[in-house]
Amino acid sequence: MSHSENVLIIGAGLAGMTAGLELAHAGKKVHLVERLPLIGGKVIKDEESFPNLECSTCMVAPVQQDVLQNPNIVTMTYSSVEKIEGEAGAFHVTIKKNARYVSMTDCIGCGMCYEPCPVSQKNEWEENLGDVKAIYVPCAGALPNVPVIDAQICLKLTGKEECSACADSCMFGAIKLDDTDEMVEIDVGAIVIATGAGNYDASKLPQLGYGKLPGVYTPFEFERLFASNGPTLGELTLRDSEKNPEKVVILHCVGREEVGYCSSVCCMYSMKFAHFIKKKLPDAKIFNIYSDVCVVDKNYQKFFKKVEGADTKMLFSPTIDGVKVSGNGSGMKVSYRGGDGADESLDADMVILATAVVPDPEVGTLAEMVGLELDRHGFFAVKDDVAGSVETTREGLFVAGTAEGPKDVQTAVIQAEAVVGRVMSYLGKVTG
Repeated sequence: MSHSENVLIIGAGLAGMTAGLELAHAGKKVHLVERLPLIGGKVIKDEESFPNLECSTCMVAPVQQDVLQNPNIVTMTYSSVEKIEGEAGAFHVTIKKNARYVSMTDCIGCGMCYEPCPVSQKNEWEENLGDVKAIYVPCAGALPNVPVIDAQICLKLTGKEECSACADSCMFGAIKLDDTDEMVEIDVGAIVIATGAGNYDASKLPQLGYGKLPGVYTPFEFERLFASNGPTLGELTLRDSEKNPEKVVILHCVGREEVGYCSSVCCMYSMKFAHFIKKKLPDAKIFNIYSDVCVVDKNYQKFFKKVEGADTKMLFSPTIDGVKVSGNGSGMKVSYRGGDGADESLDADMVILATAVVPDPEVGTLAEMVGLELDRHGFFAVKDDVAGSVETTREGLFVAGTAEGPKDVQTAVIQAEAVVGRVMSYLGKVTG
């Protein structure tokens, strides 16, 4: 059986892109598969990254461009791995490229096709805080800057009407309403899983009001509300009005007891949120309710101390389980147990829930497909459960980023670079 030096990377977030570029620079042919119509992952939902508050899209955009322009990387967006056969060093992979209905080569990203479309839907990428048409890009600045048509709601593709509004508006003939799904087969010697993670579903804790009270937000909802390329163009207004919040409560460790581990990043992004709000709304009152604090880096400690006291008031509660968020006229009331055991409460216009990082919802399907074990929390298990390991329980398969467990951007990049070393060593062994 012949072995291949090609590499498949599943997931085009920062970890997947980093590993792909390093392998491509080393002369390997990389197939980068991403289920979304854009690359970059969740980090591009952030306006800024802690602790240096760098512009996230500015930081990631050069990496995205390098990936798209590298001749050794075949980038397949809006695609999914359907089948993996064979063995280490000689995997045969079937990939489904979903019909995009827009030509990647003919489209120049002018956006003239959006407005004529008569159908709107909630924008899932924007955490349903804004609307997009049936033909759309997930957000401003998305790369590749080529829209996709949602076949589930397009009038033409659902057969409801003979609509051709988008095609009629495109002077470059880039709209391909007769496009079809395509199955691609490749042979690779190694596979890197970099599918990322999800966030704990806050609606599972009804006492916190998420989904019932419009003033309660998840972390990514707040990120997109604050982002300059988000649905409000960075205007920090409440979901049900155009008012700016005057009193904000940030609740730590939401879902921690339920998942059974600390996600390690929540304290830092909670402090970043406080800094964000104070920067835009200097008169806002901000409170962080916490039962524990995890600040793992010397630079993080410096940022935490800078924000603590200056931008937010820290309120200790021995148990987050006792916190309740309820409606209170046009606002909300946050009830909690204080450090001295007494019952306390705060009025709030906005409540941000710092939810736990959890395995991606599709992790089980992929694990079954490739024959991998999951750890006790549902993330991809590493070989012998060695700290810092990137080798999975199946030879030839590696893991990087939050697919392996909760981590910050810096750690995800370091792990992606470690994957490259292990993959190169492994391919040298099986093909040498």
